[in-house]
Amino acid sequence: MTLNAPIAEHPLRRALQDEFHARPPIPLESPRLISYLAMHHEGEAPGLAATHLESLGELLGQPVKAEGPHQVIDFGHFSLKWELHTEFSSYTFFSPAPPLADTPAQATALEHVPDEWLARIPGKLIAAAHLELRSTDELQPADQIQRALAAGHQVVGVEVADGSAWVFTDFLQENGFSRFLIIDSSLTRRQAGRTVQRLMEIETYRMMALLGFPLAKSMGGMLTTAEQQLAGLMDMTCTAKSSEDERSVLSHLTALASEIEYSVSRSSFRFAATKAYHSLVLQRIDELREARIPGLLTFREFMERRMRPAMNTCETMARRQEELSGRVARNSQLLRTRVEVELERQNQELLAQMNRRAKLQLHLQETVEGLSVVAITYYASQLVQYMAKGVKHYIEPLTPEGLTAAAIPVIAALVAFGTHRMRKHLAALEGSSKA
Repeated sequence: MTLNAPIAEHPLRRALQDEFHARPPIPLESPRLISYLAMHHEGEAPGLAATHLESLGELLGQPVKAEGPHQVIDFGHFSLKWELHTEFSSYTFFSPAPPLADTPAQATALEHVPDEWLARIPGKLIAAAHLELRSTDELQPADQIQRALAAGHQVVGVEVADGSAWVFTDFLQENGFSRFLIIDSSLTRRQAGRTVQRLMEIETYRMMALLGFPLAKSMGGMLTTAEQQLAGLMDMTCTAKSSEDERSVLSHLTALASEIEYSVSRSSFRFAATKAYHSLVLQRIDELREARIPGLLTFREFMERRMRPAMNTCETMARRQEELSGRVARNSQLLRTRVEVELERQNQELLAQMNRRAKLQLHLQETVEGLSVVAITYYASQLVQYMAKGVKHYIEPLTPEGLTAAAIPVIAALVAFGTHRMRKHLAALEGSSKA
C-alpha cells in the first residue's frame, strides 16, 4: 500500500532511516587479503577526507564522487570501503588472494594502492592492520594452533561464529601493522564480512579508548597537588582570625576551582569517549561469539588484561576530578557563607551606629531649632523696638521698651508655631516620596 495523498515528512526521517542501513559489512569469501587504516582527525578542514578520496580516483583513472559518510568503490584490482566517523575516518582495502603456496609472506591488499596517495591521507594513523582470510582447504586450524602454542609470546586464538571460523592474532605490530588470520570453515559471505568488520572495529576502538590513558596519567600529579592545596586552605579556614583572612582563603579557593574546572572541560570529552569506545570493544567481542581454544587467550581475556588497568586509571582520574571539583565548590560555599555572615554582622553594627548618629543628629537639630527660635525672636524684637522708638511720641504713655517686652512672647510663639508647621510639612513630603 502506498501513500497517495502528500503527507508532511519530518526533515530527519530519511537520515534516521538510512542510519539503520549505514556501514553494512562487505560480503567476502576466501581467499582474501584485507588491509585497514584508521586516521584520527586532528583539526583537518571539513571535507578534506572526501576530497582526498576523490583524488584516488583521479590517480587510477576512475572518477570517484564522495557522497555521504561512507562509500564502497571497486577499482578492479582492489576495492575500498571508506567510512567517516566523528573522530576518525577508516579505509578498508580488499583484494583477492592467490593460493597460499603462491602468496608472498608480506603480501597485502595495499600492493595496488599508490604510495603517494597513502602518504597524503588526512589525519594521523591511529590503527592499522592486515588481515588474511583463508579456508580450511588451504590452512588447517590445528596447524595454526600448534604454531600459536609454540610462539614465544601470547597469542589470541579463538573459534568464532559458533565454530564456523578461527581467528588468530598477537596484536603486535610488524612494520606498523597488526596481523589477523581468519580460517574459514563454514562462514557465509556475509558472516565473513561481519567477522572482518568486527575485528577492525575492535582494533580501532581499543586504540581510540586508550587515547584517554596518557591524559589520565598526566593529570595525576595535578590532582594530587590540588588536593594538597585544598587541605591546606581548609586548615587556613579553621585558623582564620579575621574577615580579611577568610576573604584571602576564599580568593585562593576560587583560583583553585577555576584551575580544576579548566581541567574538567579539557578532559571530560576524552574520558567520556574512552568509556564509550571501551564499551564498544567489549560489545564487538561479544558479537564474535568466541569460544576458547585450550592454551590460547580469548579476545575478552586479552582486553581485560591489557585494557582494564588503563580504563580503571581513566575512570579513577575522572572520578577524582569530579569529586575534587565538588569538594572545592562545597568548601567555597561554606567559606562564602561565613564571610557573608560576618558581613551581615558588620552591616548590623554599622546600621546601629548610623541609628545612634541619627538620634544624636535629631537631638542636635531640636537644640538648633530651639536656638533658632530664640535668635529669630531676639532679632524680631529688636525690629519692634526700633519701630517703637521711631513712633514713641504716638504711643505714649507706652514706652518702646515696654512694647518690645510685650511683643517678645508673641514673636516667640509665632516662630515656634511656624517651625513646627514647616517640620511637619517636610516629614509628610518625605513619607510620600518613600511610598
